[in-house]
Amino acid sequence: MSQQPQQQHVRVGVGVLVRDPKSTTGKVFAGKRKGSHGAGTLALPGGHLEMFETWHECAQREVKEEMDIDIHNVTFGHVTNDPMESEGKHYVTLFMMAEFADQDGTPINCEPHKCEGWDSYTWEELQQISDGRDESGLTLFGPLRRLVEEKPEKIVE
Repeated sequence: MSQQPQQQHVRVGVGVLVRDPKSTTGKVFAGKRKGSHGAGTLALPGGHLEMFETWHECAQREVKEEMDIDIHNVTFGHVTNDPMESEGKHYVTLFMMAEFADQDGTPINCEPHKCEGWDSYTWEELQQISDGRDESGLTLFGPLRRLVEEKPEKIVE
């Protein structure tokens, strides 16, 4: 079994808690990753911060690329430190919070080679998945799991 080469630097990831406009219980969208590190785990829309890009711009770009949704009211939510030693990766993940600009919008899976599709989840459902109390067999992508474990007030409220 060959080992993956170690990254020589920490990368910045951005995850976006996009509120489901059709939910009255504060659900956010997440999808099951495929074809990359964390394949098979549930993750928020997001990706890498590009050179000279603001956090808000990254959140807007990634959600548009992955879900074909325009977002607004983008605000900072939390940050996690996410070493992934078994994968030779290390990230600092910025979690942004956002809402649909068009309340009638519906997310589209624009990257089916990277995501199985989008569903929305309450914070409690994400906690149950993180704790292994969910019967679906889902697990959370490392940065999202850490976010749920840390229970930041700004996001939980």
